[in-house]
Amino acid sequence: MDNLSYLAQSAFPLVWILVPAIGAYLRARRARSPQESLEIWQRWWAIGAMGFGSLWMTVAFLAFPDVMATAIGFDRTPFMFEIAFANLGLAVMGFRAASASARERITIGLGAGMFLWGALAGHLYQWFANGDHAPGNTGGVLVTDLLIPAVMIILAMRSRRLAAAPRPVAHAA
Repeated sequence: MDNLSYLAQSAFPLVWILVPAIGAYLRARRARSPQESLEIWQRWWAIGAMGFGSLWMTVAFLAFPDVMATAIGFDRTPFMFEIAFANLGLAVMGFRAASASARERITIGLGAGMFLWGALAGHLYQWFANGDHAPGNTGGVLVTDLLIPAVMIILAMRSRRLAAAPRPVAHAA
């Protein structure tokens, strides 16, 4: 595999964090309050990063299992079918998080983290223990597996704190 192709395949998962981040940034610039801005960020992240990112992985593992097996550096196995449906579960949770409360978003982020952080540990193990440098095992997937649930949790925790903070009251003169 040439270097440009490897780089493109390795970096592709970053689309699922860059597009929501850019979209949220552009949209939140017009927000009227910190709460509105934070809500915009949470919705973009839930739908774009977790929802569509996980839905893409579902489709990729179901429709192109041989391509995905090569991308992650493994032989095709029935386990890939299970990975597809685990990602479908994450997609459903991501889409649900778009209209969820902060507490629900924290829970959704933690649930996603259990799967994605476990996958991250598996990728790192395969990289260092077995020398698996396949583009679907290293690079962008490491970043997305770490950040998608972490950012969701952080944004939701910030939202809870912001909602609990006392708001200044305007006094009539």
